[in-house]
Amino acid sequence: MNKSFLTVLTTIFLLCSCQSTDKNSILEKNKEIVLNYHKVWSGDKIDNLDDILTTDFVNHYLTSEKWTGIPAAKKGISDWRAIFPNWHEELVDVIQEKDKVAMRYKATATHTKTYEGIDSTGAKIEIYEVSIYRISDGKIAEQWCFPDDQSIITQILAFKKE
Repeated sequence: MNKSFLTVLTTIFLLCSCQSTDKNSILEKNKEIVLNYHKVWSGDKIDNLDDILTTDFVNHYLTSEKWTGIPAAKKGISDWRAIFPNWHEELVDVIQEKDKVAMRYKATATHTKTYEGIDSTGAKIEIYEVSIYRISDGKIAEQWCFPDDQSIITQILAFKKE
């Protein structure tokens, strides 16, 4: 009986540790796919989005702006990088749970084209953003983005006054 108890206990322990490893592996893969998405924002090939996003990807912004599908994401990121060609995102914090990844990141760039009606200033900006991602089948299916657009405008206008 004592031997049976130890066998059952050992089996349960092994099963639990295997599940934990599988869960950690999935969480790491989810984090990696989101980091690859940020690399595209920071200048990697825009076509990498085909491997990063689901075909029905949706990006929700605080505003009424919303991107649906990979072509819309490619256009949105390309348009943004035209205004801020050296846009760079750096991971600050990450939280992962089940199919969600939340990231806080620092973005830096130089304002080189018209943004929100403000002509190019050459202003160097730095903002912090938060995004929440939902992962499905190893790709990003949704993003809820909380950018600090007001800070961008404030920094551009302050530079313009100098």
